[in-house]
Amino acid sequence: MVSVSGASHHPSGGLTSAGIFAGIGGIERGLRSSGIETRFLCELDGDALEVLEARFPESILQRDIRCLKKLPRVDIVSAGFPCQDLSQAGRTEGIGGSQSGLIEHLFDLVRNAKPRPAWIVLENVPFMLFLHGGNAIGYLLSSLEELGYTWAYRLIDSHCFGIPQRRKRVIVMASRQGDPRAVLLSEDAGEREAQPLSKPWCGFYWTEGNSGTGWAVNAVPPLKGGSRVGIPSPPAIWVPQAGRIVTLDIRDAERLQGFPPDWTKPTGASFRDRVRWKMVGNAVCVPLARWLGTRIQRPLDYDSGSDEPLDEARIWPKAAWGHKGERFVSSVSAWPVHKTTKTLGEFLKFPCQDLSVRAASGFYSRVKASNLRLDPRFLEDLRAHIEYQKSRDPSRQHELSA
Repeated sequence: MVSVSGASHHPSGGLTSAGIFAGIGGIERGLRSSGIETRFLCELDGDALEVLEARFPESILQRDIRCLKKLPRVDIVSAGFPCQDLSQAGRTEGIGGSQSGLIEHLFDLVRNAKPRPAWIVLENVPFMLFLHGGNAIGYLLSSLEELGYTWAYRLIDSHCFGIPQRRKRVIVMASRQGDPRAVLLSEDAGEREAQPLSKPWCGFYWTEGNSGTGWAVNAVPPLKGGSRVGIPSPPAIWVPQAGRIVTLDIRDAERLQGFPPDWTKPTGASFRDRVRWKMVGNAVCVPLARWLGTRIQRPLDYDSGSDEPLDEARIWPKAAWGHKGERFVSSVSAWPVHKTTKTLGEFLKFPCQDLSVRAASGFYSRVKASNLRLDPRFLEDLRAHIEYQKSRDPSRQHELSA
């Protein structure tokens, strides 16, 4: 059996980090709340960079990784690298695409770093395990091995941290000094069975409707920076008790990612909500990063006794680890912990807005023309919602399809 050092060489606390492709600082806020200092941030988007300047005033900022000459000397380098080429809703060009392929610059920087960082944390969408036969995850892991790192990856559902958002992401942990399994794979609570609720609030994407809706019971589907119709958009929520179809307030969207309200509205900023939705949708869930930071500093034992060699001729599993060219499948679930979760209705703090008649009518038309089977009560409420909205604005009478 492969042997991996069981604990980090770093003492608890006092660790430092650098965030590459930092977005609005989801990973960094989570690591910081676990006691890890953020020393350096790199982010190309000017709006997100403005947020970082306000929220991490003590950190050094760099805009473009392609202009970065070397990595700062830190313990942890994190990268929620661009997902546009790896997302099922994106361009699906793969890891060699113009956006997701920027991760190669990070590997070049790590290769030239002296010393190389003790830990690397990567985050991206689950579809990269399947797109083009999983070429993306294969490239990431091979690159880490070539750089001398032991690695582990795991599909994690952020819902397990007590937030009513069904957001699954692949986390890759790699280390030259510690055991990434002791961080990423050592806790497994198993997915919690959904508790039966009377008339639960349900989240969905009104920008879809041809082949799917992102339907989520007592939660919202994964917040995202864009949609199939090309715009950042809030998910809608069906409130069956009131027969209402509403949309989230941007401040609750921030909270659903683990940020405080108005994180994307620092003093002096004048972003439109559309820009804020994009930034929030592209962010990494803060509680997930906080858990990672805690485990880096306080790793647990991992039992690999039941792990089996990874057959790379098959699809990539939901969790695996590797060391010096040997690779194994882990049977852990997407739920490392169980945190108490409020119902969606209890969680939301800010007033919701009625979904516009135009948005609701377009969604209704797409659903009726599709083969999707949705709850008849939902469709009745959706139609009633459209009729009610029309009655408030007679000029939109034509926008309900038969």
